[in-house]
Amino acid sequence: MSRMHNPPHPGAVLKEYLGDLTLKEAAAGLLISRSTLQRIVTGAAKISPDMAYRLSAAFGTSPELWAGMQLRYDLYLAGKVPRRKIKRFTA
Repeated sequence: MSRMHNPPHPGAVLKEYLGDLTLKEAAAGLLISRSTLQRIVTGAAKISPDMAYRLSAAFGTSPELWAGMQLRYDLYLAGKVPRRKIKRFTA
């Protein structure tokens, strides 16, 4: 998996997928609360594996698409955190 420079939060992509649907309509279709969907769309919450399956069913995509976007976003953020040097293990 190649690294993307500053990938969008998957909620921003989800917002585009929703198009003209209101959050209330989309949340009802996904069988979740409007506030849960609002937190994802605004980037305050992550897309869980369960949500990835719900979104894949609703949009005809794969759960891997949504989970992969979340993973890329999380790895990007983790890569920006300063860390101490870790020595490589030797055999």
